[in-house]
Amino acid sequence: MEIPALVGAGLIVIGAGIGLGKIGGSAMEAIARQPEATGKIQTAMIIIAALLEGLAFAALILGK
Repeated sequence: MEIPALVGAGLIVIGAGIGLGKIGGSAMEAIARQPEATGKIQTAMIIIAALLEGLAFAALILGK
């Protein structure tokens, strides 16, 4: 791989990590505020995290 591709891959991984951290943090705040909605919040968090990871993997593959 060339340097620009490596930099792009690194940015993709950093962006996905930041996104997953924000999703997790926001979900924990929401659960703390409304514990009775834990199941719905966790389900939405998992779906969004899976979509984000899929997008990151697709970007890494297409970036090669």
